[in-house]
Amino acid sequence: MLWIGAFSALLFLLFLFSYKRDPRRMINGFLFNSSIFSFLLFCVVLVLRTDYPYSNYLILFPAVALVILIPFGSVALVAGLLYNAKLLIQREGKKLSNSLTLLTGLGLIFLFLLNRLDLSQYVSVHLQPLFSSVYVIAFYFFIHLLNFFTAYVLYQFNRPKRNQDFIIVLGSGLVNDGVPPLLASRINRAIGFYYKQKKVTTPPKIIFSGGQGSDENRSEAEAMEEYAIQHGIPAEDTLQENESLNTYQNMAFSKVRMDQLRPDGDYESIFTTNNFHLFRAGLYARKAGLKSQGIGSKTAFYYWPNAMVREYIAIVALQRKRHMIVIASILFLSLCLSVFSYLFIDY
Repeated sequence: MLWIGAFSALLFLLFLFSYKRDPRRMINGFLFNSSIFSFLLFCVVLVLRTDYPYSNYLILFPAVALVILIPFGSVALVAGLLYNAKLLIQREGKKLSNSLTLLTGLGLIFLFLLNRLDLSQYVSVHLQPLFSSVYVIAFYFFIHLLNFFTAYVLYQFNRPKRNQDFIIVLGSGLVNDGVPPLLASRINRAIGFYYKQKKVTTPPKIIFSGGQGSDENRSEAEAMEEYAIQHGIPAEDTLQENESLNTYQNMAFSKVRMDQLRPDGDYESIFTTNNFHLFRAGLYARKAGLKSQGIGSKTAFYYWPNAMVREYIAIVALQRKRHMIVIASILFLSLCLSVFSYLFIDY
């Protein structure tokens, strides 16, 4: 029993070390979840081995509650996704990027119905391992989603020190060549940090990063810089990076600008974006060779679920080679089991 508690403590220490080293890592979510799960397992074993007369009820009640809550929670999740989709489309317009919660809700309904049909009964018994691989893959992505969400939440607690040389503000698109509320919140977050640091030391330079879209008459960087100057930031403390067209380029091209100003590479930097985008932007910053950590601006609650679905899809795409290897391995093993069953097992 004690080894379970020791293992839980070890996992938590590994999490603390990994998070301290770099909070922008997916493994942080895995280590944290693993430590919590192993600690709960330790608590269960501890209770079961206790001579207290009602100890079994301490396990029974949570187990029954979990069994009852899972189906109701699933229904509530689907209902919430569909309601959010309706609300978002009403407020933000009908387009594919605003329909992700709708598609997710419909997808979950389809999976529930598919599971109820039990299609395995129509499949040869020798193909059962191959059929079961679908559930294994689904479970793999469920664990990955849980780790992503945990890593995302943990990253929100990251607080960069007020000793920065640069703040990178990530663009998100203009509306009628002006700064929309979503982008304004990112700039305001940078402005707030700028003034807080100015009270204690030399203020940072703010780099406004964003190129010109095909439907825009000027770059995002120009519009963002103009907005910041209108809100009191001195022009000499602003810089433009007006070539980037995506988050990775935001980071990579901003790094070029900072390296030009500080060729020795001895500088500190952070970036600002909306809180839902914070973790993925951190991954791109690391990929671009930046040590930059992020600070997030608040997002309207109705916008958050759809944005999180989009972020997760983007994370999966970013790590697609790893996922393809895992999926291919599961399918290959299942295929081998099916072939073995066909050749050597007679039902």
